[in-house]
Amino acid sequence: MIRIAEPNPDTPLPTGNSASPNKVRIALANLPFPSSPEDSIAQAISAIATASAAHADILCFPECFVPGYRDRTHSVPPPDAAFLTRAHTTIAAAAGRSNLAVILGTERIADNNQLLATALVIDRDGTLLGFQDKVQLAPQEESTYAPGTTRQVFRSGNVTFGISICHEGWRYPETVRWPVVHGAQVVFHPHFHGHNPNAYVPTTFADPANSIFEKTMLCRAAENTCYFASVNFAIPNSDTTSAIINPDGTVLAWQPYGLAGLLLADLDLTAATGLYAHRFKPQAYDMR
Repeated sequence: MIRIAEPNPDTPLPTGNSASPNKVRIALANLPFPSSPEDSIAQAISAIATASAAHADILCFPECFVPGYRDRTHSVPPPDAAFLTRAHTTIAAAAGRSNLAVILGTERIADNNQLLATALVIDRDGTLLGFQDKVQLAPQEESTYAPGTTRQVFRSGNVTFGISICHEGWRYPETVRWPVVHGAQVVFHPHFHGHNPNAYVPTTFADPANSIFEKTMLCRAAENTCYFASVNFAIPNSDTTSAIINPDGTVLAWQPYGLAGLLLADLDLTAATGLYAHRFKPQAYDMR
């Protein structure tokens, strides 16, 4: 059974708040790397049921959770369009049954037969709202995935949100600022950060000795006055974990490193004003 982890032993788990127009409960699925594509579906369905029972409004999965992120340390079968269609349909049906919006880190095969890393957004009634493709690829991904070309924001219930996937959220601040300028109060950040045998393994989130990636999570929230919700797999000896950052850049909640479970937090949407994102003057940086 998936453990619903408390971010701090002195902080009780939140209580339901879906009825409040200024509150939303989000859940991050900090889950083990799936043992197979079929296991990715099974884990997703289980997490949806658990998040729904905990009165979450939105559940976000890590990058390419279905069928599993393609990297040198994990064996993932070749892309399969039929599998992806079935997986997306099955998980959307589970979301609809559970009355839970889902951001599913996954893959899609474009009309030109290119493979894209993406996030499928499913509304609480099981409706597919669309995909946010990964636009800024990491250099090592360019032989595996094709880059996306567009960005969009999504709305479910009382919250507007955007998605910035892994490398692009860490290295390209514009991929977070864009959705906030277009109304997003929360930017979700599905990512994959695997086992690194040579890395320093943290025990406390945002400690000065930790990786640059945790510092950028804080920056993305504070520089845009939005919530930033980043979700990784539960992988031993990874130097990042799942965390939710307040619009002032302080840490709201974080998942213990390598521990599988759902990280839940209640967000006060009135704090996500987008103030600093809207103050940006892009015309001052025209370098033509």
